[in-house]
Amino acid sequence: MSGGAAVSGSSTRDPGTDRLTVVMYGAFLLLLGASLLRYLLRHGDSDRAGWVIGLSLALALAQLPELPWLRTGSRPVRVVRLAVVAWLWAVLVLLAPSFAWCAVPLIYTALRTLPARAAIPLVIAMTALVVYSEEKLTGLDPVGLIAPPAVAGLATVVFLQMERQAERQRALIEDLVSTRTELAATERREGTLAERQRLAIEIHDTLAQGLSSQQMLLQAADRTWDSDPATARSHVHTAASIAARNLAEARRFVRDLAPADLADGTGLDQALRILAERETAESGLTVRCHLDGTPVPLPDAVQSALLRIAQGALANVREHAGARTAALTLSYLGDQVVLDIGDDGQGFGSPAESEPESEGRGHGLPAMRARVRQLGGTLSVESTPGEGTVVTAAIPLEAP
Repeated sequence: MSGGAAVSGSSTRDPGTDRLTVVMYGAFLLLLGASLLRYLLRHGDSDRAGWVIGLSLALALAQLPELPWLRTGSRPVRVVRLAVVAWLWAVLVLLAPSFAWCAVPLIYTALRTLPARAAIPLVIAMTALVVYSEEKLTGLDPVGLIAPPAVAGLATVVFLQMERQAERQRALIEDLVSTRTELAATERREGTLAERQRLAIEIHDTLAQGLSSQQMLLQAADRTWDSDPATARSHVHTAASIAARNLAEARRFVRDLAPADLADGTGLDQALRILAERETAESGLTVRCHLDGTPVPLPDAVQSALLRIAQGALANVREHAGARTAALTLSYLGDQVVLDIGDDGQGFGSPAESEPESEGRGHGLPAMRARVRQLGGTLSVESTPGEGTVVTAAIPLEAP
């Protein structure tokens, strides 16, 4: 502890320090009472007896506010109170040397109230007074000359070491609290980013795809509005049905429910067939659906992820592949379920070409990979220019 630092200046209450203060005050009262009793037994008829009794009571009352539940006042007030206590004790020692050993608890009070550079000189002065009183009581006794400085020095060193340790612990606790606060803030930021990513994926796989289909249908209706009104109205009706489906998806999305095609207990295989039929009717892309293996109950999260992957993959096929046909193949392989989405489109030659970077695009394959990764699965893309593309999503199933 530096010489100018206060030994005890923290505004926080330490239960351990409070308990030690109570113990010290109890020891002080015992020593004060024993010293007073000794004086009265030996010098009860002295003219000084009244002064000694009065000063003893005043000293006990002056030290009383140091108790934790009575401690009041700022540091200057406590310093003044310590000066009064030290003065009362010094007068008592001069009147009756037997009161000298009350100094031990008072040393604790001095060290706890004053900075070290001010407390240590006071402790030295109190120790000198104790040695003087011992010399008056017992004469030139080596024990009386050595014991008081040894006790005072030991008490001071132990107290200062305890204060240093307590200060280090307080600093460590403050660091831990600060670190915990920073960690909580980081977790909140990461949670916000993760939620944003989830929202981006959900919006891309539902509303964005529906809006894209509506745009294409309405553009086609506009081109044929004069030449083929019947076809134009058909496109408009299809766009209206897509808008209604998007509205249902949006409501379920807000409530964080499963995709509309999986509502009412519809299984994944049936939902994929509905998706294939709807895509064939709305986009002109012929989509077939196949089922391999024996179907087993799938967790809701797996069904939702695979259906969203199929929707995203077909959106990419419709908008980028230039394909005439596509196929959805759902395979149950015992320990995993695999969904293949293949098309006969133009394909691509490098992985970079599989993720268009035009404005508003580029979430398809990253969204699929994110969904599969969350379930511990894998996503692969195989493509050859002019020979189409196959997207494969494999998700492991827990053993029964």
